[in-house]
Formats: sequence, structure tokens, C-alpha cells
Amino acid sequence: MRFDSVEYEVKGTTALVTLDEPSKLNALSPGIRSGLTTALAQADDDPAVRVIIITGAGEKSFCAGADISGFEFTTTYAKQFIDKVLDVLALPENTSKPVIAAVNGYAFGGGFEISIACDFVIASEQAKFGVPEIQLGLLPGFAIVRLAELVGRQMAKYLSMLGEPVSAQEAKELGLVLKVVPHEQLLEQAFALADKLASKPQMAIRYAKSVYNRELGGADVTYAKDVMPFLFLDEDTREGVTAFREKRKPEFK
Repeated sequence: MRFDSVEYEVKGTTALVTLDEPSKLNALSPGIRSGLTTALAQADDDPAVRVIIITGAGEKSFCAGADISGFEFTTTYAKQFIDKVLDVLALPENTSKPVIAAVNGYAFGGGFEISIACDFVIASEQAKFGVPEIQLGLLPGFAIVRLAELVGRQMAKYLSMLGEPVSAQEAKELGLVLKVVPHEQLLEQAFALADKLASKPQMAIRYAKSVYNRELGGADVTYAKDVMPFLFLDEDTREGVTAFREKRKPEFK
């Protein structure tokens, strides 16, 4: 089954959701965003599904972040874009069933944020994680309100202010990844964890997720939605995005 740019398949009690635009490194295009929204809703509503796995198509990328090809430097566009994207990034958190990210390659920007919104992250040994938005004059709107809780305030600032990627093993040491596995075993290991979760009492599993996530969302995400659009008006953001499109180093003021 396919929802826009996302493949959806139920195997036993697990729904496998595959972001499927590998030629664009599975960036968060409108098709990926729409498809992921529909797929997670489908899985959450299906009583036969107990666990959800999200992965990326191809060998290189889980999800390489926002598709900036259509960026416009206006507050109206920025507000609409950020509202839509942040809502999609939070979907794994807001799904009632456990969600596993099977990270097969690049998890940058929005891809990184999808992974940390999942309940568990299993990474291929060739995966890389990072929030490079600072290179565009932007910030990771969802990660900036989640990272400090996951890795501590200092490391959260380091990752978001420098935008440098970390390896799968480094991400595990930071607490961003549960397990690093050989690339060819990624889905096998993800399904093994899914089967274990599916074998447990499901009401208890869902209540556990609900309780652990009870403080998430709310004012912090709303604040990010309010302040992020102003970055789209900054000259450095225009320069960062333009430089990225032109494949050159930005010259920030």
C-alpha cells in the first residue's frame, strides 16, 4: 500500500512505514509529509497493529531533512511551513503505539527530529545523525525543544549551534540511539524489538508511552512555532539557503 511518497506494509503485528523518495534522500517533501501523516494514522487506528517501524528507502538516507527547494523568505510562508513540518515531526510522539526508527543512513535535520520523536532508535552502523540547520541560518525547531532532555543542555547547544554530524556509535553514546547494528541486519533487529513489544500487555505498553510522554509538547513547541518564522527574514538565512542551493560556502555577516 502506498500513501503519496510513503510505502506502508503490515507484517504480522507490525506496520512498516518506509519514506520512499531515495533520489531526494527521502527529504521532507510534501509527499513524504502527507504520506507519513496518513501512514501513522492508519497504523494507530488498525487494531491488528501493535508496533510501528519507520525507515528510509535506499542505502544512503533515512531522511535528509527539509526539502528547501521551494523556500520563500516571507513570514506567511515561514509560519505555514513551520506549523506543518513541526506537526509532522511530532507524529511519532503523538501516536499511541510504540514507534521504532530504523535509521539506515543520513538522519539530518527533520530526519534527526523524526528519529528522536520515536520511542526507540535502532541505527545501521553507517547511519549519521545531525541538525545542520545552523548552516542555513536556521534552527531545528523540534529538536531544539527536545535535545536538552535527551543529551543535556550543553551537548544540545553544541549539536544545534555547530550543526556537525555524529556517527551512529557517537549517537548511541549520547543516548540518541538504543542499538547500533550491522547495516544488513537493521530491519531484522527492528522487527525483533517490535515482536518483543508486541508480546507484552498492550494496555500497559500504551499507558507507559503516555506517561513518559506526558510532559512533551505544549508550550515549548508552541514557542518554537512562534519564534522560528523570524529567522526566515534574516539576511544570514537568505544567504545560507542561497549558498546551499548554489553548492557553495555561505558568507554570513
